[in-house]
Amino acid sequence: MKIKLIVFLLFIYNTTNAQNAMKDTTFYAQIPEPSNEYTPGAIVSRMVDGLGFRFYWATEGLKEEDLKYKPSDKGRNILQTVDHVLGLSNVILNSAKKEPTVFSEEKKEMSFAEKREAILDNLKIASNLFLKSKDLSKHKIIFVSDKGKKEFPFWNQINGPIEDAVWHAGQIVVLRRSAGNPMNPNANFLTGKLRDK
Repeated sequence: MKIKLIVFLLFIYNTTNAQNAMKDTTFYAQIPEPSNEYTPGAIVSRMVDGLGFRFYWATEGLKEEDLKYKPSDKGRNILQTVDHVLGLSNVILNSAKKEPTVFSEEKKEMSFAEKREAILDNLKIASNLFLKSKDLSKHKIIFVSDKGKKEFPFWNQINGPIEDAVWHAGQIVVLRRSAGNPMNPNANFLTGKLRDK
């Protein structure tokens, strides 16, 4: 009887942990409800949510063959563009956490699905942190590398990583259209929802 109880409890524990470990990859399928207040943190949070919504739909339904598409030998393919957005999302998240972005040689191998999930998670966490922020000046961009440390004020976060990631989400949309797999045309960027068909 005790063994059955222990096995049952272990099963419940493992099932609960597995469910908690699953990430909500559909979070940005629709833009979250806005804050009731127009604080600086809420505005930046909404900008990050807008990026999350755009990136979600720019990358939703991409196929393996799409990821290799690039218009010329000199340009980035879709997967390389996603890699760049992943790096930008790390900078955005680290700024939100008030932590430096440390450049190192080691990079974890990730599938496209893992990269996409990481980007969407980074943006969701960053949005929540910015929403609670009372002083955006404390959210500097800090880069640390073997060449030393560089700091930039929060203003550079807006015109730098956030807007750059929006730019590249748009590039992915154009690239996938050229590859023959256009984005869902029902994504409405004004309302942050899918249009009724």
